Amino acid sequence: MNMKKISLDVWIQFLGMLSVLAGLVFVGLEMRQSQQIALAAQQQERASLVTELIGSFSEANPPISFLDFLNENLNIENQNNRAITETYIYRIWMVYENDYLQYELGLMDEDIWQAKLASMRYVYGRCEYKEVTARALSFSNADLLTLLDDTNIRLCEE
Repeated sequence: MNMKKISLDVWIQFLGMLSVLAGLVFVGLEMRQSQQIALAAQQQERASLVTELIGSFSEANPPISFLDFLNENLNIENQNNRAITETYIYRIWMVYENDYLQYELGLMDEDIWQAKLASMRYVYGRCEYKEVTARALSFSNADLLTLLDDTNIRLCEE
């Protein structure tokens, strides 16, 4: 057998390369963990915002049930209720725009995005909110409006 002795320099280089590789693996794992933490924090923030928005219905005089709002059982002729409803719709479009940005940046799970998109389409198609929706979307990301327009759901005709 012809065995060569490996020099100390080769061993040092080999250990150095293994160290660099181990460092890269560690950094990759840390980045993955940081992204998971960011995703969890974003989901918590979205939940807090939606909870706050839903809670704003209790400020109406008389208080409005969120389920009545969803089921269109509101008499929005009452000026106070109308203002609260329009404020809610405007605020929810600001949350939706933020959700769209987070999705585009890869900070939102696909299942959550699909649920948000379904909710956006629902609000976008509600005739009684066409004015506030149009106003809110005029200040939002043009790509979001294009996405909603691509769904073949149109705001009600004038």
